[in-house]
Amino acid sequence: MVENAWPLLELRQYTLRPGTRDVLIDLFDRELVETQEAVGIRVLGQFRDESDPDRFVWIRAFPDIAARTAALRAFYLDGVAWRTHAPAARATMVDTDNALLLRPATAQSAFESTGQRPPIGTTELPESRVLAMIYQVSGDLTEFTEFFDNRIRPALDTTPSGVYVTDPSPNDFTQLPVRTEQVLTWFARFPDSDSRATYLDQLAASREWTESVLPELDKRVSAPPEQLLLAPTSRSLLR
Repeated sequence: MVENAWPLLELRQYTLRPGTRDVLIDLFDRELVETQEAVGIRVLGQFRDESDPDRFVWIRAFPDIAARTAALRAFYLDGVAWRTHAPAARATMVDTDNALLLRPATAQSAFESTGQRPPIGTTELPESRVLAMIYQVSGDLTEFTEFFDNRIRPALDTTPSGVYVTDPSPNDFTQLPVRTEQVLTWFARFPDSDSRATYLDQLAASREWTESVLPELDKRVSAPPEQLLLAPTSRSLLR
């Protein structure tokens, strides 16, 4: 699992002003990828949320919490790129506080190596799609992870490309808040939007899922699961 070299993830969901998502994505993919990676951040994925035209979702990774703090300070407080482009980026944003700090649920559940990123200026959008599910855990997170492996995963009828849980490390970069509830998040990749839609329809029609797994799941979560239907941008590594 190559991406275990970057085991600390941020999953960030931004609410944007209507009609500005493509403006932010163009700016982000052109100016805010390599400049973050230059200070020790791994930008893994940028996505349009297909269920919300005003939501931009992205994922970045760090070696550990100390490296995260140092990299965020270098980028946001000391870096030229953010100082230069922050006004244009912020002009698109309504809320940026929906962020989760995550670590792999097990030693084998991190994203695998994601290949090479398309160069700056690439405009071709991949046909592939990503599904992300976020469960807010009401009990012990270790016990829920075991429940996921023993009951949920076998019923999913797909192989998650990554499974992550809340990292308990204190957020030392308080300028960027993170959500504090315990979660388990899993991701799956699909060749295109039709295959993802077919998968979700089949899962919803599964008697094992609806009659056996879901009732148990509902007892262990504190809110309905969050479902993200993600379309990678032209320069996203995860695709």
